[in-house]
Amino acid sequence: MPQMAPIKWLMLFIIFSITLMMFCMSNYFSLMPKSPSPLKIQLSQNSMNWKW
Repeated sequence: MPQMAPIKWLMLFIIFSITLMMFCMSNYFSLMPKSPSPLKIQLSQNSMNWKW
């Protein structure tokens, strides 16, 4: 069974690493973050009390 030379393994690693980085960057930049809404959730004082 033939074996691959070390330079071939290095090139294969580099190609897969670049492909992974490009895929991650394309996923990261493909979605725009939603702007935060101005509405804030108000907790009522009664909900903070323990009911034993």
